[in-house]
Amino acid sequence: MNNYKELIVWQKSVRLAKIVHKLTLNLPRDEKYGLTSQIRRSAVSVASNIAEGAGRNSKKEFRNFLGIANGSLNELNTQLETSKRLKILDNNELDEVISLSDEIQKMTYTLIQKYTQI
Repeated sequence: MNNYKELIVWQKSVRLAKIVHKLTLNLPRDEKYGLTSQIRRSAVSVASNIAEGAGRNSKKEFRNFLGIANGSLNELNTQLETSKRLKILDNNELDEVISLSDEIQKMTYTLIQKYTQI
């Protein structure tokens, strides 16, 4: 269907995963198998689902994987909010991640709508 590497939404999602990985390097060691792992997996899942959906056989399947990517963004935002409330991440560290996450989510919703009309 699409060359996923050309999709701006995929490129931004990979950037998000990279930023999140760097951000989680500062989390407490005792969170290595808890929040740190969950946050990283959620972030990587966004780009992975966009790529997988783009490689499927139909626009309907692509739309489904975009929905899964949105779910991963919601999961990521929930984990980041939890980290903030536990005071292991602060607002300054989260601003770029949340802004980029919101931007990606708008892009995926737009693509979902586009492929719903077809």
